[in-house]
Amino acid sequence: MTYYQELTAAINDMLAHGFDSTERVAYWQKRLEESARLSLRSPEQVAADLKRALGAKYERLVERGGLLKLHPGVQRFTYERVKPALRAELDRRTMASLDLIKLNRDQMMARQAQRWVGWATSLPVGGPAESDRRKLKEHIRKPLASMPFEERRVFIDQSSKMVSAIHATLARDGGAIAGRWRAVHAPGYDHRPDHLEMDGHWLLIRGSWADEAGLVKPAGEPGYTDEFEQPGELPYCRCSYVYLYTLRALPPGMITAEGARRMAKARELTAD
Repeated sequence: MTYYQELTAAINDMLAHGFDSTERVAYWQKRLEESARLSLRSPEQVAADLKRALGAKYERLVERGGLLKLHPGVQRFTYERVKPALRAELDRRTMASLDLIKLNRDQMMARQAQRWVGWATSLPVGGPAESDRRKLKEHIRKPLASMPFEERRVFIDQSSKMVSAIHATLARDGGAIAGRWRAVHAPGYDHRPDHLEMDGHWLLIRGSWADEAGLVKPAGEPGYTDEFEQPGELPYCRCSYVYLYTLRALPPGMITAEGARRMAKARELTAD
């Protein structure tokens, strides 16, 4: 029997007898739970799809060198040295995603059970006079029907988080000194107003070589990347940083007097 068929039989039985015993409610709930689990994709199938989705993104970014093109200030030898840490981020995101999907499934199963038990135990003995069975079935099965959508959302969100973490790892180890916030401008994207306001805002990376040497200064509030949430940190955020590695890439207002002096000296040496 499919879950829908089991649910139909359970509702028909309860409507015929009403809530005459907890055993009747528990009997049908057990059958509904077993049928519901069989109706969903197996954990092995979900894990395979997840690994394929995150792995494809990782392959394009890391193994094929797409990430290096987005960080022109990073040397090739530095990139190769950081690769193990990037791979660890892929593994970490995969495990986190699987745990989250399992948690979502457990919650959906619990909601289905709650809706079933809540309805079944409210019936008078002998059953009610009438009931809209179609709407009732839709109400009880709604949590399960949403599972494929929720799993896709986890895939997309964890992919964004993985990409953001990979960029941040390479930027940190590659010597980035600042990041320019890039908000998402896409039809249908539910952006956060404060993230949209951050679009184009420059933030320094605290503790970078330029920051430690006193060559840069914040351009406003927030001034450092650790003073605002990271791109992809919040659920379903797809914002990102464009990382910068040289003083000349920054706006003049973010360069200190010492930074300007060193830039001038560098230009003199280049001219000679």
